[in-house]
Amino acid sequence: MIDNLKIFKALADETRLRIYRILTNHELNVNEIVEVLLMGQSRVSRHLKILTECTLLSCRRDGSFVYYQAEQDEEKRFLMDFIKNSKYQQDEVGQDLQRAEIIVAERKEKTRVFFNNVAATWDNLKQDLFGDFDLNHVLIDNLDSTGAVVDLGCGTGELLSLVNMKVQKCIGVDSSPKMLELAKGRFANTEGDYGFRLGEIEHLPLKEKEVDLAVINMVLHHIAVPSQVIHEAWRVLEPGGSLLIADLAKHTSKSVKKRFGGSWMGFEREEIEKWLTDAGFEVNSVNTYEVRMNLSVNVFKSTKSVN
Repeated sequence: MIDNLKIFKALADETRLRIYRILTNHELNVNEIVEVLLMGQSRVSRHLKILTECTLLSCRRDGSFVYYQAEQDEEKRFLMDFIKNSKYQQDEVGQDLQRAEIIVAERKEKTRVFFNNVAATWDNLKQDLFGDFDLNHVLIDNLDSTGAVVDLGCGTGELLSLVNMKVQKCIGVDSSPKMLELAKGRFANTEGDYGFRLGEIEHLPLKEKEVDLAVINMVLHHIAVPSQVIHEAWRVLEPGGSLLIADLAKHTSKSVKKRFGGSWMGFEREEIEKWLTDAGFEVNSVNTYEVRMNLSVNVFKSTKSVN
């Protein structure tokens, strides 16, 4: 249960209210929050500690950086929506959000450049990680729809090329033009109803309830706020539709992160399960597979509630 007194005391401070408003939209590290607010680090850190202790914020450590974001659970969402829609300090908040969006845009551009640079060798890089383990076929074995399927962060289209013959329609979405160029080349002589769309998976270029099944394959750890992607998947899925997520289990290998990129060093199983249930999914199964480099991959299968 929310401790209302602690929360209202925390948000009674103008600076903490500004910080919370920013972090309802973005996940930022301490240095980035300092840059947005134009304040000293010690002052910002003190406010972050108070907001975290009253459970308004969650934090995670990535190397030497600590990242903060607003807690996204159902109880907090009413408060978040109220604060987002309020006109308190509208000009100042608008400037805060503009500066935060510039920082996030720069981060996304670095990710886009990374994938453009590794696009030609991406399939080989994945082979180095997986070895003889065939993740694509594990995902295909979990397909329970022959309707419309979307691969969120489709990369070179390797998975979609295998799925294409089993479904009525497949769609690939990616933010990297180079990746999509390779994916389209893979499908050059392929029959069937398929298409590729350039866009960010946090803001999908799909209509509501457009697909029956969505796949997020080894992509979630590249996203600053993974819960946003899961909520977007919920939006574009038909009621009763399925979401498959495959990603690395939590690890500490800096060399793996440097080689494969990403904002997260894998995930605890409970983290992804919480994001799924908070978004309105029922988690059907979770299976873990050992791969190379002392790493593991978790595969989550979930269903969008019919109600």
